[in-house]
This record gives sequence, C-alpha cells and structure tokens, in this order.
Amino acid sequence: MKAVRIHEHGGVDKLRYEEVEDPKLTEATDVIVQLKAAALNHIDIWNRRGLTGIEISLPHILGADGAGIVVEVGEQVNNVKRDDAVCLYPPTGCGRCDLCMTDRDFMCLHLRALGERLEGTYAEYVKLPAKNCFSIPPGLSFEEAAAFPLVFLTVWRMLVTNAEIKPGEHVLILGIGGGVASAALQVAKHMGTHVMVTSSSDEKLEMAKNWGADHGINYLKSDFAREVRALTGKRGVDVVVDSVGGESWAKSLASLTKGGRLVTCGATAGANPPTHIPRIFWNHLKIFGSTLGSREEFRQILNFMRTSQVRPIIDQLFPLKEVAQAHRRLEEGKQFGKIGLQI
Repeated sequence: MKAVRIHEHGGVDKLRYEEVEDPKLTEATDVIVQLKAAALNHIDIWNRRGLTGIEISLPHILGADGAGIVVEVGEQVNNVKRDDAVCLYPPTGCGRCDLCMTDRDFMCLHLRALGERLEGTYAEYVKLPAKNCFSIPPGLSFEEAAAFPLVFLTVWRMLVTNAEIKPGEHVLILGIGGGVASAALQVAKHMGTHVMVTSSSDEKLEMAKNWGADHGINYLKSDFAREVRALTGKRGVDVVVDSVGGESWAKSLASLTKGGRLVTCGATAGANPPTHIPRIFWNHLKIFGSTLGSREEFRQILNFMRTSQVRPIIDQLFPLKEVAQAHRRLEEGKQFGKIGLQI
C-alpha cells in the first residue's frame, strides 16, 4: 500500500510518500479499514518533530483521524462487518487498569493512539481495535467523517461534560480558525450560547461570524479581556475555551464571571504562564483540563451530529502524496477548520 511515513524526526521534508507493507490481522478483536480520507491535527506536527515525549518506532505512519471501509475483521469482532463505512475513535488503552475497565482508557497510563504508538491514518489501510470503529452519521462524506473525531471528541468533553454549557450563557473561544476552536464554535452555538471569538486575523473573525460567532475580537488591536467585559456589561463570560496558554492565560481568567469555567486542551503559546491564584478562589473559578474523551462521549457526538445536522468545517483537501503542503498550511496557521487528506 501507499503511505506517508517519517524515518526520523524533523521538518516537512521528513514526510516520505512510499510503498509500505499492508497491515495484517494479528488479534481476533482487530479490523483492517481501507481508508478513504484522513485529517490533520497539531499532534501530527508534534509527533513529526519528536516533541511529544512519546517514543515511537521508526519508520512510522502519522495520522490520528480517518474514515473508510472495513475490509477485514477478526474472529471475535461483532460490532462491525466487512463493507461497513466507519469513522475512527483514535485512542485505546491497556484494557486492564481501572481506567480502562471504566471506559476511561483515554486516560490510561499506557495509552496508545493512532499516529502515536499505533500506526496512523496517512495510508491506504490501517489496523485498529474493532471497538474503535463507529458507523458514519448519515449524510457525512468520508472527508467530513475523518475531520471530526479528535477535535469534536475533545471539544465535547470540554464544553458538554466538564463545563456543562447551558443555553443563554456567554462563551469565549481563543484562536478561532483551528480545528478545536472551530468545532467549539459549532457546538457552543448549537447549544444556544452567545459566542465571542479571538484571532489576529480580521479575515478569520469575519469567517467566524459567518459560522455563527456573535462577536470577534482582534487581540493584536485590543485587550480581549477588556473587550469581553465591555461586551458583557462588566460581567464577563461563563466559559472560556483556551488552548493557547502563554500571555493569553491571565486574560482568559480575567474574562470569566464569578463561578466561570475555563477549559483547556493545549498550550500552543506557552505552557508555564503566570497565574494570579487569588482571582481563582475569590471568584470561585473552575479550570478543567482534558484531552480526547471516552467512547460514550464519542457516541454522544455521533448522536449530536445525526440530530443537529452539524458538519465539521473543512478548510482544504489535499491528495495523500501532497501531505507536506498540508502540514505547511497547518504550521503557518492559514487554515479555518480542518485540513483533510483524500486517499
């Protein structure tokens, strides 16, 4: 099969489109999926650069998100069958610890995920546990089905499970344009909240308004915490989605109303920002950190998509062999929504 692998860590020049041996079933609970589409995530870039702290065997196929057709099933598989169209739940745990036994293997100390400790989706075929395959919601293309799993799963856990957003609340989303931020915008708007977004790009702010954002703030031109206070009559917002960190962290906390919730799944601008702790306890703030989510939360997302008709925002599609161009676009922050790969 054709696949994109890295043989060493580094820049986009390390991505090699080449012939690779087809995966073979070795476990009775596994399946092989013929992939029709994959999608990029920032974790792909960090794995390519070797910045995650997770050792992977080289050469290695990147890619956490994918969708396609089941072509082989293990003897003990009963949740899917050959020719089923499926989207993929990326992580799986050891299957033995207390976290795995309570459907929380996304927290497992021995977590394996597509594109990290498991071979990923930048390929014509992928092998994975059958329990990680789910039917594609009606009406979604393979490209859309590949674009939503990782980011919508992360957003659902942040906004619905942890922050428990409610209709009428005010939500601030930092760095609109990325996959997580655009998914957060879609989920928050469908839940009936009032959404504000930030960006350094006026063009992205206008695009966000076209997708339902109520206000856009260019953080290069104004202090977004002050803007939020002005827009809410000095009250502040109920929820902040901050996966940026760095200098934005203190402003995110300053944007929250009393009893507000901050949710985060990343720190792209810096992982050790200063924090004014008294603001947290005097204002009864809650901070939730998360990555990914459970299979039950993934099922909730699938139901949400079936009933809401929400579709992931696709920025641009590239052929698999042009994955280096796709990585450049993601690294340069030019995207609005998800960058996909057609296989």
